[in-house]
Amino acid sequence: MPVHDDSHAREDNDPLARERAHLTSSRAALRAMREDAEGLDIRDVTANWVNAAVLQHQIDERIKALADLAHTPLFFGRLTYLHTVGAEEAEGAAGDQFYIGRRHVHDGDGDPMVIDWRAPVSQPFYQASKQKPMDVALRRRFGYTGGEITAYEDERLSDPDEATQTSKLLQQEIERPRVGPMRDIVATIQPEQDEIVRSGLGGTVCVQGGPGTGKTAVGLHRVAYLLYAHRERLARTGTLVIGPNKSFLHYIEQVLPALGELEVQQATVDDLVAHVEVRGTDEAGAAIVKGDARMAEVLRRAVRSHVTPPTEGLVVVRGSRRWRVPSYELEEIVQELLDRDIRYGAAREALPQRIAHAVLVRMEQAGEAPDDRVQDAVARNTAVKSAVKEIWPPVDPAKLVLRLLSDADFLARHSEGLLSEEERKAILWVKPARSVKSAKWSAADAVLIDETTDLVTRTHSLGHVVLDEAQDLSPMQYRAVGRRCTTGSATVLGDLAQGTTPWATRSWDEALEHLGKQEAVIEELTAGFRVPREVIAYASRLLPSIAPGLAEVSSVRESPGSLAVRSSAPASLDADVVAACAQSLEHEGSIGLIAADARIPALAAALEEAGLGYLDPGEETTPDTRLTLVPASLAKGLEYDYVVLDEPSAVVDGEPDQRTGLRRLYVALTRAVSGLIVVHGAPLPPELASPVGV
Repeated sequence: MPVHDDSHAREDNDPLARERAHLTSSRAALRAMREDAEGLDIRDVTANWVNAAVLQHQIDERIKALADLAHTPLFFGRLTYLHTVGAEEAEGAAGDQFYIGRRHVHDGDGDPMVIDWRAPVSQPFYQASKQKPMDVALRRRFGYTGGEITAYEDERLSDPDEATQTSKLLQQEIERPRVGPMRDIVATIQPEQDEIVRSGLGGTVCVQGGPGTGKTAVGLHRVAYLLYAHRERLARTGTLVIGPNKSFLHYIEQVLPALGELEVQQATVDDLVAHVEVRGTDEAGAAIVKGDARMAEVLRRAVRSHVTPPTEGLVVVRGSRRWRVPSYELEEIVQELLDRDIRYGAAREALPQRIAHAVLVRMEQAGEAPDDRVQDAVARNTAVKSAVKEIWPPVDPAKLVLRLLSDADFLARHSEGLLSEEERKAILWVKPARSVKSAKWSAADAVLIDETTDLVTRTHSLGHVVLDEAQDLSPMQYRAVGRRCTTGSATVLGDLAQGTTPWATRSWDEALEHLGKQEAVIEELTAGFRVPREVIAYASRLLPSIAPGLAEVSSVRESPGSLAVRSSAPASLDADVVAACAQSLEHEGSIGLIAADARIPALAAALEEAGLGYLDPGEETTPDTRLTLVPASLAKGLEYDYVVLDEPSAVVDGEPDQRTGLRRLYVALTRAVSGLIVVHGAPLPPELASPVGV
């Protein structure tokens, strides 16, 4: 399909000029919409200052969402239907031609000039084909430079004689160099991605996707779609994106705002469970045990052990009367609450009311007519409160976990039949802490405290949660995330081949069970759009060793010369790596130098000596500083136009075992969008040892 490009087009006889005119009119309409929002006067429409503050906040958010981003295309495509689409179907649009963009824009009469990409009428832009035209006669894509239309490309779906060709503009957009954080992909969403994006709110979706398949973008765009389709519901319940680390969250943080969505929260799992300050680390063996799902039952037993069955009856004095509740009846009340297996705190709150009810029954039997106020008064009676404190004392989650990790007998009692003696020794602190504040809590300990907190008081559930890089979570971390969406749904994103923790997920079925979403639909993305075919094929040599049976990504991008593997003498390795970085900087776009964590100081010194400025992961690149020095442990989820990979064997050796090391290497090898240079002084891992192209 030909690309039409004319920088000197005249509006009277050239389609490109007419499209530019529509862009100019659309931008003017968007400015008018923003000015209307800015000019709203709410002084006479609110009853009090609270309502005024809430309404003003909503208006402020609306104004932000209507910002015209000068370098972001307002629309990227156009659909021409064979027949006129009714007004109801097209959000009030009349006619058979619709511009598809990042947000809805209407003129002064309310007629749409740009249709939101999430609207039903926009779906054929992503799904229509010659085999299934969906009543579309022509699909037009636009090429942009600096926010201005410079080209267009037509695909006539209704013409059976026109051969189907790969869209050059689509390919150019996918391959466009990047400087700065991740951008949206609304102009390039593929049919299989679109189906996942538009899946309903009620169900959980798990997406297995290899490098470059766009799973992160799919998850973020699904949030944007759900907010469009179910805005009122999600405004009440909230949405959350969970990433593996702060660098990753910083990298993706501009995607949703660019789509007009400003209210989505972002966090790491560590943020979710930040009940205590994390100042310590665990050995791998201890972290594995603490992250095991069996710990949930250990904690449940430990919490319930605080309940002490009553041995004596209770006497409640009211006025001149004394009312006695015998011990056996108190035991029945306590046992009933235990059998219901409700939250510890909820049961503790219910206990005084149950005891008070037993007293009221005796009052009624004696001819009195007590009401709810009497029951509440009895529940607050000193004797009742004292009994509740003795039978069902309050539990501090952090103190309970502190005792569990410090007291060998307490741990043994509640882990009997669950943990072995060796496993208990692995998680017991050698030097028990004296208090919660002085304890050197690890990240895994914080998850245990979060689990205990939920056993005491129910965790608030959100409407939808996106969990990215999920393959690295432990079962207990999955449970922590699952608690945040017990009444909502989730989008789980990951790649089993990229699991780099000792407790990495072995199967999505197992992970979804821990998440509490066994009914989730598992989708697999196998078409790669970002990583060149030569690079992904080289990295895929590791798959038989790290993820047997997992489908290899089939990249649609063939880019000869995108991969180079260079041998270096150990003494000149640093200089050769710096030279590779300098060569990569000759190209447009971002550059990532990825190395084993232990190699970072030496490479930082070499870069400084060579006068090459560099950034840390998460810092925004600029035209003057486009090189980022990336520890291999932080590379996951990030992308760079060009990557220089230092010493693969050091990346492997930096992990506790060979398989985890090879998985870490697989991650590092697949961060490049345009080109990869591998520089090694030591022998390559055997899986990569054969020459490129063999």
